[in-house]
Amino acid sequence: MANDPEPDPGDSSFMAMSAALVLFMTPGLAFYYGGMVREKNIINTMMMSLVSMGMISVYWMAVGFSLSFEMNFEYAAYKGLTHMIWPATKITGLLFATFQMTFAIITVALISGALVERMRFQAYLVMITMWFFAVYVPLCYWVWGGGWIFQIGAKDFAGGTVVHISSGTAALVGAAFLGKRKKQEHTPHNVPFVVLGGGILWFGWTGFNGGSALAANSLATLAVTTTFLAAGTAMVAWVVLEMATDGRPTAIGAMTGAVSGLVGITPIAGFVSPIGALVTGVVTACVCTGAVKLAQKLKLVDDTLDCFTVHGCGGYIGAILGGFLDTKQGILYGANCDLMGAQIIGATAGMLYSGVCTAVIFALIGSVMKLRVDGQIEADGLDKAGHAEAAYMMTVSTGNEEELEQQRQLHEQMMTFMTSPQLASQREDPIRTLFCCATQDDNPTAQKVQSFTTIGTSPRWQGN
Repeated sequence: MANDPEPDPGDSSFMAMSAALVLFMTPGLAFYYGGMVREKNIINTMMMSLVSMGMISVYWMAVGFSLSFEMNFEYAAYKGLTHMIWPATKITGLLFATFQMTFAIITVALISGALVERMRFQAYLVMITMWFFAVYVPLCYWVWGGGWIFQIGAKDFAGGTVVHISSGTAALVGAAFLGKRKKQEHTPHNVPFVVLGGGILWFGWTGFNGGSALAANSLATLAVTTTFLAAGTAMVAWVVLEMATDGRPTAIGAMTGAVSGLVGITPIAGFVSPIGALVTGVVTACVCTGAVKLAQKLKLVDDTLDCFTVHGCGGYIGAILGGFLDTKQGILYGANCDLMGAQIIGATAGMLYSGVCTAVIFALIGSVMKLRVDGQIEADGLDKAGHAEAAYMMTVSTGNEEELEQQRQLHEQMMTFMTSPQLASQREDPIRTLFCCATQDDNPTAQKVQSFTTIGTSPRWQGN
């Protein structure tokens, strides 16, 4: 229509970029989670995050968005959103729906952190489908769509309850239903992946919290600033706590600390001052560190990658801190306890609702299909059995120790051959050296190298 208002170009550009940043967080989560599991489970772990990008996108467009913000089918299949301006914004309804879709995607993906290394992928797909409609959609409406949590005055700027408390609680309940892994103690196989993934999450959180202002304005600036400050402070606090308790700081601890700060500031990023963000980072890091240590000591539930202790606990403490630190309604700013009461009720209700619904979902799925992989598959790794792929060429996909020893011996022979005196002139160029090694057919070891390097996708070398 000629009289329809036009979307603001600046706000639209900012929100489109924010949507892209939040979507990028899900591949970041895949690297973050993937680096912390065993090398024979990394593909399965990453797939559990990435698959939500496809499935939830379809569900959200079909009916998810309409139910989440109107609790009806008015906007099913994005009907009527293309040119309309979303209320209280200067962007189209379609852009608003797309931005919110990226939140739904990563919320579902977060749950996998407590289920990896033992849950059947088919059962996982059924679970996230049911959980999206039964938990995420109602919570989103209650908090952001004008539902009862919104009406009692609770504030959730960017998803403390909707995203982190709901997914963290669901992860804990799901892990309890699955039971513990056969082998819980292991060393994360790729720490650089964890650092890379954590860095991508931190980067993407710019759009996660900043974009929740729904405009390129001073509120977005405040949200981005408090987000960065809380993450940095939480990282420092976690590192200091590690040095005080364990004697040495770790890269994984540093990134986990940053993520805990990001989680804690999420529900209040647009409501607190920069000083409040520093307080949030320190408090969240301390609470989450304590929760992780306690969970490791008690060993009641195998929360594989500390999903509940970081996201569930971090989101909850962040919501409660809003009652103190909110610059307009916080107790520390002279206000009454109304906001604090609403925050406690909203966060607790989100946790209880997600926990009960997730328990029902797992019970229903478990009554009609197996939730967990067989013991042998769990021991051998889920990548080969579940996806017919191996992440690394030198990874033993079958779990065969004899084959692993053969590969180790081959690696030693390769290194010995490539450092031999007759190849000294080629060692200045590593690529040329490897090529020369692989083409000297009169050397038995070179023949093995050539066979190994030309297979490409096979994790085994040919010949003896």
